[in-house]
Amino acid sequence: MELWIPITVAAAFLQNLRSMLQKRATGDLSVNGATYIRFCFALPFVWLYLAWLGTAFALPSPNVPFFVYCALGGVAQILGTAFLVASFTHDNFAVGTAFSKTEVLQAALFGLILLGDALTVPVAAGIAVSFLGVVILSFRGRLGALLSGNRALLYGVLAGTGVGVASVCYRAASLALPEGGYLERAGCTLAFTVTLQTMVMAAYLVWREPGELTRVLGSWRSSIWVGLTGSSASACWFTAMTLVSAGLVRALGQVELLFTFAAAVWFFGERVTTREVFGALLIVFGIWLLL
Repeated sequence: MELWIPITVAAAFLQNLRSMLQKRATGDLSVNGATYIRFCFALPFVWLYLAWLGTAFALPSPNVPFFVYCALGGVAQILGTAFLVASFTHDNFAVGTAFSKTEVLQAALFGLILLGDALTVPVAAGIAVSFLGVVILSFRGRLGALLSGNRALLYGVLAGTGVGVASVCYRAASLALPEGGYLERAGCTLAFTVTLQTMVMAAYLVWREPGELTRVLGSWRSSIWVGLTGSSASACWFTAMTLVSAGLVRALGQVELLFTFAAAVWFFGERVTTREVFGALLIVFGIWLLL
């Protein structure tokens, strides 16, 4: 088994765990405040991880392309999150979520254009099939109603664009470093990106939501676990995308939805419909095609 596969599965699992912890930790925080905890409380763990890498390996020397790609990726991810939230305000949750999953298709396209990461026919088929499964599993109404989302559809696609661009930029940043193995490259990219995102969002909260930053920091007892799981998930994502194309990693990463699906059934006792089972099976089949 290629190394990037278990790393990506671990990233998806940890991200699912982070999302559950984040939902419980948000409390009275605003949407932006709740989003910010994934960055600011991950920052100490990210730098501890980089410090550990520095004791075991020689860290690469950053260059201008590295900083540019990190900055572009960090901002694109923030914008993607903002568009996803915006999609929820214009329609139901499922429309925005379903179309945000075009991130996989867009990451594959941007990776081909910017980095020349070509896809084989089976991989492209796997991405398409798994995406259809994600749409079926995430949408709880009539599938035909998806196209009536209008603004929710547009914002969902733009959310996918943000994540897709960010994923490709993170891979480009790692590959732009002049030396170092995949762990060191990914670690440096992660540390700089999370630092930038933490600073940008802190400035935004101070400017637009006075007092929210204080409330975020006051939630540290529960939010610290979000930071730990989130930083671990991000380290896995960045490492996997340093090894192979971002489109491939994001496609396999859709296994996260299967973890969510399983948790809903086993831990929360939710009932399963035939459509949801069909969607889950499509995701599994698409992942099989990928691998």
